Amino acid sequence: MTNADDNTPDDGATPSMISMQHVDKTFGSLHVLKDIELEVPAGQVVIVLGPSGSGKSTLCRTINRLEPIDSGTIAIDGKPLPAEGRALAKLRADVGMVFQSFNLFAHKTILENVTLGPVKVRKVGKDDARTRALELLDRVGIANQADKYPAQLSGGQQQRVAIARALAMGPKVMLFDEPTSALDPEMVNEVLDVMTALAKEGMTMLVVTHEMGFARRAGDRVLFMSDGEIVEDTDPETFFTDPRSDRAKDFLGKILSH
Repeated sequence: MTNADDNTPDDGATPSMISMQHVDKTFGSLHVLKDIELEVPAGQVVIVLGPSGSGKSTLCRTINRLEPIDSGTIAIDGKPLPAEGRALAKLRADVGMVFQSFNLFAHKTILENVTLGPVKVRKVGKDDARTRALELLDRVGIANQADKYPAQLSGGQQQRVAIARALAMGPKVMLFDEPTSALDPEMVNEVLDVMTALAKEGMTMLVVTHEMGFARRAGDRVLFMSDGEIVEDTDPETFFTDPRSDRAKDFLGKILSH
């Protein structure tokens, strides 16, 4: 789905927002990512599906070096990810991440949670950071909770704070690793609604999820993983109506029959 007409550099290739080439990752004798090749153009919403243990979360976590890789290269917006140090911290700030667990600082207010990164990492002035944080909290529907602490919020509200906190850094890419799996069912949609709005605004997103309705509705593209490999890479409609591999058919048969 890359756009090959306007703004193409002289070398004839538009750099992807996320680029993974020949990425391998092992945990001991377990080969969790096998020669992963992935190019995600700016503005695309990629949904990563697959059974437990297929490598989905590891794929997500390698993109900002939360998991080191054994071999291969990963680049964000054309810049290779450094292994460590200041350059990694700088590049990591361009990649927002939202996890299953909300990872909010319990002893800081919601507003403080959202302003901390921009002030410390991006060196944004406190007043500007506060203004932006309140805008983002309003955008995710919880501006009225700004002075509360995480424990005073529901799980769905905490996860929306986590999204606002990631957005406050002004990321180029947002990674979501099963962002609704720890939530009670009635809170899932309030988080997915925020993510759907983000997708419509053109944010580059990679989303590991079990929410099939969201995958079908908000995704531009589905990656189906099994045993550390990307088995299918297609548009949602094709994946859900006409999966090619037996592994995908088996997976969909189990998921969609519930």
